[in-house]
Amino acid sequence: MNKFVENKDYFEYLQKRSMLGVLYHNYFLYPRLSHVLHGKVLDFGCGIGEFLKFRSNTIGVDVNEFNIEHCKTLGLKAELLDEAGGIPFENNSFSGVVIDNVIEHILAREIDQVIDEIIRVLIPNGTIVVGVPGIKGYYSDPDHKVFYTEDNLVALFDRHGWVARRSFRVPLSWHFLERYMNQYCVYVVFHAR
Repeated sequence: MNKFVENKDYFEYLQKRSMLGVLYHNYFLYPRLSHVLHGKVLDFGCGIGEFLKFRSNTIGVDVNEFNIEHCKTLGLKAELLDEAGGIPFENNSFSGVVIDNVIEHILAREIDQVIDEIIRVLIPNGTIVVGVPGIKGYYSDPDHKVFYTEDNLVALFDRHGWVARRSFRVPLSWHFLERYMNQYCVYVVFHAR
């Protein structure tokens, strides 16, 4: 895993979200994500717990011990990924997993192992929702490792036996915005084949 996202500087960086960003997440994005997720959900790469606060019956995991400590002080359920990137939950523990702006931080040579671990903790008919930044957002963060288009995401999860059921773009569905807005993201909802 990446040492920057594991340190205190990254924890502090995550706390600098603007009020507009908080409103956008709580009143626009998180309701859309919650609409496609049911039952017990894992927030993979939960950061400082914003989605955990929004959606009950959601548990977070993260590589950053400061993020996890912060979540726990807020009374949220969150656990640290183990040294090898293992998720500290039993097989078939969750109905869904949300991976929101996380996989672009993971090296290409590590992503298949990460996806296999995510699939391990899902029930057989579970749901995975993956969000990735558009091109401008991707290049705005020096920690990003791999750029994913919607087609790249679909091909990646197809290799693991998961099929894209739908996709959406936020904040607006206009594709050209990905070149001009840091906040533009693509989300794909996957189900097992």
